[in-house]
Amino acid sequence: MPPVWLAGCLALAWAQATWFPMGLTFGTTWARFLGGLLVGGGLVLIALAAYEMRRQRTTIIPHREADRLVTSGIFSRSRNPIYVGDVLILSGMILYWGAVLTLPLIPIFVWVIEKRFVIPEENGLRRKFRVDFARYSQKVRRWV
Repeated sequence: MPPVWLAGCLALAWAQATWFPMGLTFGTTWARFLGGLLVGGGLVLIALAAYEMRRQRTTIIPHREADRLVTSGIFSRSRNPIYVGDVLILSGMILYWGAVLTLPLIPIFVWVIEKRFVIPEENGLRRKFRVDFARYSQKVRRWV
């Protein structure tokens, strides 16, 4: 599940910042402020996506078959707003904690999420909603 991957990456970032800071930092005030903004933005994206999926009466659980293709609300801007929210939360917490050495976790997390969840989910939507998904994927980008 994506939240487990996010929690694992957050745990690594926190551990690095707590036990192995190596004197590296982003600074305090601006990094904490920007980190807080990113985390807040990520939570808002996730909430908007969950609301829209609930409103459309379809599953939010990865690898389950969707009942509907959700293209409204936040999904009109990104095909994967929950995963974008996860990346914002991870990035924000790395900034907030000053976990400089864990910056490579961000592209690694994106790669894992895309390979293990995004592509299989989109393949399922492509099979079930053929023309509608093709039209949607031409109009709306995968991430942002």
